[in-house]
Amino acid sequence: MEYTVQKLGLLAGVSTRTLRYYDEIGILKPARINSSGYRIYGQQEVDRLQQILFYRELGVSLEEIKEIITSPSYDADHALREHRTRLLEKRRQLDALIANVELTLAEREGIGKMSDEQKFEGFKQMLVDDNEKQYGKEIREKYGSEQVDRANKKIKNMTEEQYARVEQLGADIHTTLAQAFASGDPGSELAQKVAEMHRQWLTFYWDSYSKEAHAGVAQMYVDDPRFTAYYDKEQPGLAEFLRDAVMIYTGKC
Repeated sequence: MEYTVQKLGLLAGVSTRTLRYYDEIGILKPARINSSGYRIYGQQEVDRLQQILFYRELGVSLEEIKEIITSPSYDADHALREHRTRLLEKRRQLDALIANVELTLAEREGIGKMSDEQKFEGFKQMLVDDNEKQYGKEIREKYGSEQVDRANKKIKNMTEEQYARVEQLGADIHTTLAQAFASGDPGSELAQKVAEMHRQWLTFYWDSYSKEAHAGVAQMYVDDPRFTAYYDKEQPGLAEFLRDAVMIYTGKC
């Protein structure tokens, strides 16, 4: 079956403007242009639009989607299996949060009791799942599944106070790192304070600490573009500066 822009938009629940934009940026070209100048889409384009919308639902940028689906090695069947896995993960996260809300309502209505630990189970599970989704493969290859599983268990067993502390410590690291970066010296007192704070932050997740592992994590911030982008989003060069500060702190420079 073939569709015009308007009909495909109605079918998929997207605007005709969106479809025209997808054409302009090259991620969804029409099968042909008819004699009246209308874009005409066939089954192949319908299937591709479905893939695009799957990726959009998972928060993937259009630039990344284009790179994925235009790659010569792109495998639609593999992509669908990957979509299914990630959507199931997302459903588990939502189920955990829904259960959390229901328990909270029951307690507030006087028909149930909820422990302080239960109040944060859903959020901690989301943190574990998000980390696995973004970095799980690389971290498991680097440190081994056993170590990662222990770290995930430690996260889920955090008390309310520990969870609040690690969140605050993470924010403090970013603030202090920006201040230290202004000096330009990763060996400065303030930069070394950041490295120490970073060590404290890691111990919330690790069973044991080693200087070698600390240095390895800091190096990964520079080697992996996703970590680099996370630290450099406000100030380019922060990831490299943190790496250098940690290398000095651990004596690995």
